[in-house]
Amino acid sequence: MTGPKLEGDYFRFFGYDRRLALDPDDLQKRFYELSRKFHPDRFARMPPADQQYALDATSILNDGYRILRDPVARAEYVLKQEGFDVGEQRSKDVPPELLEEVFELNMALEELRGGDASARGALEEAEKKFIAMRDRIDGELAALFLEHDAAPGRETLQRMRGVLNRRRYIRNLVAEVQKELA
Repeated sequence: MTGPKLEGDYFRFFGYDRRLALDPDDLQKRFYELSRKFHPDRFARMPPADQQYALDATSILNDGYRILRDPVARAEYVLKQEGFDVGEQRSKDVPPELLEEVFELNMALEELRGGDASARGALEEAEKKFIAMRDRIDGELAALFLEHDAAPGRETLQRMRGVLNRRRYIRNLVAEVQKELA
């Protein structure tokens, strides 16, 4: 029962055109349908090639679902598919609009590490500020997803890459603050 050639394109595997705005409920429904279709137990009495096909399909299914259900991972996946570099944000690549906040954060972190417990309040405020920034960026991404889906183009993807870089940088700041507050 070997089926169609298994390809690494998660959108095609799930039966979607490549688009960034996906309905999470529809994605989950498709995931469950494909999970039943390719479950290895259904292939237990079939020839070894069919059993391997089911295992390979299940692997692609699980990887694809993990990527497609997360809007950020989905955007990075599309960018990679289109040839964009989406490497980790380096600390020297501070977005210019964040320079002052990062300077203040570093001061508060240094004070807290030096034993000044009063810096804790500044860190808690910084955490709230960075989480709010991340949430605004998620809104920007959602708008870019719709723009891209309506008229796919490299210019929109380039802007999306910049927004993702800012988001990644802010995510790292949030993680650093939360680590110190824990």
